[in-house]
Amino acid sequence: MRTAFVIAASLIALAACSPEPAPEANGVNGAEVEAAPRGPSAPVYPESRASDQRDTYQSAALGEVAIADPYRWLEADVRVSDEVADWVRAQQDVTNAYLEELPGRSRIAERLTELWNYERYGLPSERGGRYFFTRNDGLQNQSVLMVQEGLDGEPRVLIDPNTWSDDGTIALAGSVASSDGSLVAYLIQEGGSDWRTIRVIDVDTGQVLDDEIRWVKFSPLSWAKDGSGFFYSRYPEPAPGEEFTSLNMDQAIYFHALGTDQSEDRLIQADPDNPEVSWRGSVSHDGRYLVINSSTGTDGNGVWILDLDAEGAEPVEIFQGFANNHSYVGNVGETFLFRTDLDAPNQRVVALELSDPSVRRDVIAQGDFPITSASHAGGHLIVQTMRDVASAVTIHDLDGALVREVELPGLGVAAGFASNPDSAETFFSFSSFNQPGALYRHEIDTGETEVFRAPELTFDPDDYVVSQVFFESTGAVQVPMFIVHHRDVTPDGARPTLLFGYGGFNIPMRPGFDVRRLQWMEMGGVFALANIRGGSEYGRDWHDGGRLAEKQNVFDDFINAAEHLIETGWTSPANLAIEGRSNGGLLVGAVSNQRPDLFAAGLPGVGVMDMLRFNQFTAGRFWVSDYGSPQDPAMFDVLYAYSPLHNIPEGQGYPATLITTADTDDRVVPGHSFKFAAALQAADTGEAPTLIRIETSAGHGAGTPVSKLIEETADKWAFIAWHTGLAIE
Repeated sequence: MRTAFVIAASLIALAACSPEPAPEANGVNGAEVEAAPRGPSAPVYPESRASDQRDTYQSAALGEVAIADPYRWLEADVRVSDEVADWVRAQQDVTNAYLEELPGRSRIAERLTELWNYERYGLPSERGGRYFFTRNDGLQNQSVLMVQEGLDGEPRVLIDPNTWSDDGTIALAGSVASSDGSLVAYLIQEGGSDWRTIRVIDVDTGQVLDDEIRWVKFSPLSWAKDGSGFFYSRYPEPAPGEEFTSLNMDQAIYFHALGTDQSEDRLIQADPDNPEVSWRGSVSHDGRYLVINSSTGTDGNGVWILDLDAEGAEPVEIFQGFANNHSYVGNVGETFLFRTDLDAPNQRVVALELSDPSVRRDVIAQGDFPITSASHAGGHLIVQTMRDVASAVTIHDLDGALVREVELPGLGVAAGFASNPDSAETFFSFSSFNQPGALYRHEIDTGETEVFRAPELTFDPDDYVVSQVFFESTGAVQVPMFIVHHRDVTPDGARPTLLFGYGGFNIPMRPGFDVRRLQWMEMGGVFALANIRGGSEYGRDWHDGGRLAEKQNVFDDFINAAEHLIETGWTSPANLAIEGRSNGGLLVGAVSNQRPDLFAAGLPGVGVMDMLRFNQFTAGRFWVSDYGSPQDPAMFDVLYAYSPLHNIPEGQGYPATLITTADTDDRVVPGHSFKFAAALQAADTGEAPTLIRIETSAGHGAGTPVSKLIEETADKWAFIAWHTGLAIE
């Protein structure tokens, strides 16, 4: 039975920005009625010291300009600076006191724990007749790596990261089995950091070998064909105290031979004269070649191929420069298949010969919708496409002729379809907003599909309605948006609604399952996902339409999505909350600044908030390809115009804001959120609270224990429920 969560009409009428408790209601002629729940008291913020720091930039419009940065000191690592550590503790005390007074917070956590308690599986991979996959029994902080002998074998635990720490903050961040399935190299992540440590385990004995590789980040793992070792990428060891803040430069590819010390690893590819270039290598399916990718940012890569069987061979350049994106699909001998957006904004699959890689022929031509993935499996090509954001999958022969379309369970997201070129099977997952991921096994020759693993659910997916709408935005562009809700919820102009967006880095927002969103809908809220420009929902043109000088389109799209929800009768500004993470946190900060009248509450998570200094820390320099450089006078003007930290409006009401970050986030360093919180609290933005929730021993998101995810979600949902008028029984 669905837990009873209802929308209380008495709370809908509350001013969305007021943190004060609702007055007690009195009945007619003195009759007593139930009082509205009391909420938290207005927070008293800790003092944030303001310095006289100023920096000089070059503006294309204004020439030399000096920009104040009074909270520069908050960029320091909390582990190094006592002053920042004291500030964090003071902020947490204020935030915790406010959150503890929110109605329904403990009930949200309790119900979310119930909903989260279902089996979840990762996609299996087959090596040497063994199947490797991850499993979570429901509430395990970290998923466990399983192995089974053959399709009918009994799964057994190979690696259980839940035994590595008491609080679940050490995670298994990936694993790759050798071609014969006898060894598994795996990545260890501590405290949510992007840094990884590589270890190796013997599958038969369960013994962890002595091999240990450190300072690995943004790296694939790829075994040599004979299992003698593996290729990986690493950075130089950072200086003490700078592990979580210093720029990531001088990445290189190495080969590690099993049984040797990391100091003996063989350097494969590096470019000391260009330390900003990143390098990653993966062994081809036949084991003969190393496919090398290079990049300087998040958009565009070069490709080389190194013949591992030819002694003294030099890499052959396949795709030059960083203007386009290319992904290895497979090869038959010296004929290679790549997925590329070169001369194809929606991507295509091309074939080329290693002897003359400049000659390329289309195998799968670009179509009306973007290709998102292609794999060489079972002597076929399996091509995944986004059709108006939802998944479609087709199977072709190696000449590109269509064999069949794979029948999917509905409107949602398919993932997987990787396999070996000579394998008869492949696996994929499928999920939707109202359906958790199930795993399927697909026979490539026959087209038969069967369930491999599927979770038992604690809710009925048919209780939820998934619809897709389109609205007009800047430049008369039609933007899609998914709207999802419980069947009992209908438009009434005042539905508490959560609008989510991202809009960047060529990353699409897909209609997949998230148990946290399901709970918001079970509570009576509406969830909307806007597929705004900056992602890849409609290929490279969609991405280009929301980056660099076109970034304002992203914010316009999101604002227009909110206005569409209001105009079509779903909600109102007093009942509308917005959420985004990372680049999406930037989105929430920017649109809150630009249209504070449009939103009741905002949840900017691990956001990029200082657009003038983002490229000074860890991976931030990679983002110049999407944002542009603040050292470029023309892009300075663009960045400064929307930077959340520098455009906080004063003298008007601002949405209630709960900023979330983590102390070990070395992707978007927490200084972004610290400075934004200090600036918001110091500004005249009205009575709505500005709070910052700082998770400990956590990072940008990956590897966060389930227990911490539940706690954070309970805090966020209780916060926006109170400020959008959603009452919780």
